[in-house]
Formats: sequence, structure tokens, C-alpha cells
Amino acid sequence: MTTNVMILGAGFGGLELASLLSERLAGDGDVTLIDHSDAFVFGFSKLEILFGHQTREQVRIPYGSIRRAGVEFRRERVLAIDPAARRVVTDATVYDPDVIVVALGADYDIDATPGFADGGFEYYTVAGAERLRDELEAFRGGRVMLAVLSIPFKCPPAPYEAILLLHDRLVSRGIRDATDLHVVSPQPAPIPVSPSTSAALEQAMAERGIAYTKRHRVYGIDPGAKLAHFKDHDEPYDLFVGVPVHKAPDVLVEAGLTENGWVAVDPRTMQTRYPGVYAIGDCAETGIPKAGTFAESAAHVVADGIARSIRGAGELAPGGTGLCYVEFGDGEVGRVDVDFHAEGGPTAPLLGPSAAYVAEKAEFGAARRARWFGT
Repeated sequence: MTTNVMILGAGFGGLELASLLSERLAGDGDVTLIDHSDAFVFGFSKLEILFGHQTREQVRIPYGSIRRAGVEFRRERVLAIDPAARRVVTDATVYDPDVIVVALGADYDIDATPGFADGGFEYYTVAGAERLRDELEAFRGGRVMLAVLSIPFKCPPAPYEAILLLHDRLVSRGIRDATDLHVVSPQPAPIPVSPSTSAALEQAMAERGIAYTKRHRVYGIDPGAKLAHFKDHDEPYDLFVGVPVHKAPDVLVEAGLTENGWVAVDPRTMQTRYPGVYAIGDCAETGIPKAGTFAESAAHVVADGIARSIRGAGELAPGGTGLCYVEFGDGEVGRVDVDFHAEGGPTAPLLGPSAAYVAEKAEFGAARRARWFGT
């Protein structure tokens, strides 16, 4: 009997899981992959858009190019999920799959930070990166504040990558001396799991004269007065860039899948409390940062679990592993190899930064594009 698996969301986790199931089920299962968008964009491509290296059209990878045996992509919006009945309602039809894997990612709550929607900029969306790109082209100097507005957030290195690359851009335009750069984060370090990466990023910012304030949060901004509101004081800015507040998609909250804001799962299996319902990626709470390679790692756990449920045997991947390429500016990239389940505790050593990892980062993206899309 064929098992019907429905994957909700075609990001890193959903795409990797669809590929794995296509390889492993070999006729024992059919996979339906649903996403409301018509194309995939790597998160790091938004930095390429922000700094004018690539356009929207150049970074889009259409889902229509997916060619995987036993996998069907459908462009639909998920309207409701009944996890107890394993029922999914979209804007096109109603589904009753045998297995549901929720991989809908995290949404951005722009309105959660007062004033941000009216007077702030973000680069976590393609449209936001384009808007900030255009603003930077007109920028002639002043005070730039880049603030992490809440935790957790996707891609922990992203704020530091952006500020270091912005430094390079301002130098090339001859206006770095006319600009103050300031990064603010509620976290105790840039990459808490990796002391070596945190130290390297802090050193890189210090060498470039970039101010860095840790363990502080911006609670709102006044676009008219151009003031950022901290807990006990205000600070002026000329350009405010924020990493938006993240939240689980409303459809997951309405389905009763969330606890403390995110989908609760068993971190060993990625199963929710509902039989046959899993969650992976940014929407799930596993105690691990929200990043694409960790969603990939979770996809391996779920693929093993589904295969075992069908065939009655097999081991589960450990999960919790991944790697991250970090832009340090000046043509250098670092690589962080993370293992949250290493003996003795999490490990995350930094390799580089160096120019050598620039090509490796490009290959990282190309390999996944070929695996998931065949292009």
C-alpha cells in the first residue's frame, strides 16, 4: 500500500525531505510538496540583492523545474490544518494524507516593533532587500543602526555579514568616514554556540570601527524624530535597519500546533504530539538555531522516521548538524561546522575566514540547486 506524504513548505527542509523520500521510498510512497510561492530563493541571495550583485530574477529558482520521481509540486496556500485528523485545507482543495510534514518556516511580524513598518528597513525578504538597496544608493552618510529586534531569528550571522559588507560598500563609495555604523543585539555574542566565530566577528567589526552593543534590544523607533527606543534611553539614527521579529505562521497557531510560539516537536524524531505529523525547519522548536542546514539535518531525521514506519526497521539520523558560511567582507568567507550533539557538548569551530571559502560557498548553493531542481 502506497503511503501519501504531504510536505507543507518548500524551503531548505521541505526540498531536502522531498529529495530524500524520492530516493528512499522507491514506489512505497507518493510525495506532495506544497508552497504558496512559485520559486525558491536561498537566504544568502538576499545579501546579493542588497548589495546589487544580483537581481530578483537571477536568484529565483522556479519550483516548476522540480523533477523528482514520486514528487509532485503544487503551488497552493495552506489555509487550515487539522493535525488530529491529518487534514490539510488549501486555497485549491482538501487533502487527507497519511503523513504531514510541516515545513512552513517563520513569518516576520513587522508591526511588533512600533515605528518599524513606517520608518525602518529590512533585508530578510526579497522586496525588503530591494527597498534597502535603493535606499543605500541614495545614502550620503550619517548614523546607521542595524538592530536584531528579537530572538530567535533566521541565520544568526546575517546581521554581522550585512554590516561588514556595508562597510565595504561605503568604503568603495568614499563615504565610510562620513558614516557611523552600529550593531545592536539582545544576544550575549554574535554566534553564541561558536566562541571562535563570535570573537572573529567582534574583531572584524572593531578593526573597521563598527560599534557593537550586545545584550540590548531596540523596542521601537520614532521615524519622525529618528530615534531608536531602548529600555532606558533613546539613540539617534539616520538609517535604521532591523532584523524583524519572527513568529510561527498563523495557520500553525490556529491548528493548535504551537507551544510558546513555535511548533513543539520531539527533537529526536521531529514528531509533534499528533501521530503522523512532523515539523522541521524554522517553524519548529528544537533548541537549535534557525538556519537552512539545520532544517536539512532535520529532514534526514524525518526521512528515516517515515521510511522506518513504512518498512518497520531502520535507524534515525542524529540531526543537529550543519554548516554555515559567514561573509567577513573584504572578499573573505569563513566556514562554521556545527554539531549540537557532539560528545561533551555542542561544537562549532571556525575555519578561515579566507578567500578560499568564497568558491566553496558558491558550490554549496550549486550542489543543492542541482540536487533539488536538477539545474
